[in-house]
Amino acid sequence: MMAGPAKAGGAKDAMRIDPALVRELAELLTENSLTEIEVEDGDRKIRVQRNLFASAAPATASAPAAAAPAPQPMTAPPMHGEAPVGDQGGESVRSPMVGTAFLAAEPGADPFIKAGDSVKAGDTLLIVEAMKVMNPITAPRAGTVKQLLVENGQPVEFDQPLVLLA
Repeated sequence: MMAGPAKAGGAKDAMRIDPALVRELAELLTENSLTEIEVEDGDRKIRVQRNLFASAAPATASAPAAAAPAPQPMTAPPMHGEAPVGDQGGESVRSPMVGTAFLAAEPGADPFIKAGDSVKAGDTLLIVEAMKVMNPITAPRAGTVKQLLVENGQPVEFDQPLVLLA
């Protein structure tokens, strides 16, 4: 996702981004199979775009899932997050935005969580980087991590399941 700067002023007048608007635009991208959408309102201009590589991979993996089992372990949990969640009795923590998932605070550091870890409400589970901003994804409630549904550095879509909590 990208957002353009305000036309007038300097760094002090930088545009404030409305997360709800960005989410709506991301949903429109997905619903209408678009790769980019741009809105303009006076001096405010927002452009949201999807990386073609990231959006093409799930489409390829979801159609021939039975024919190509090799890539399925990496792509099946995010693409089919609803079935495992109901079957395993857990709750999925979903991405609030399009971005890149990081399982640790920095390269080489220990991951925030591993399968089997106990977490409290508000604990950081992972980070989703979007527009060069690191957004912590926190546990909505206390529980046990049943499964990580993404890998470190993996592109994620809006509302994609990231972690399964018991």
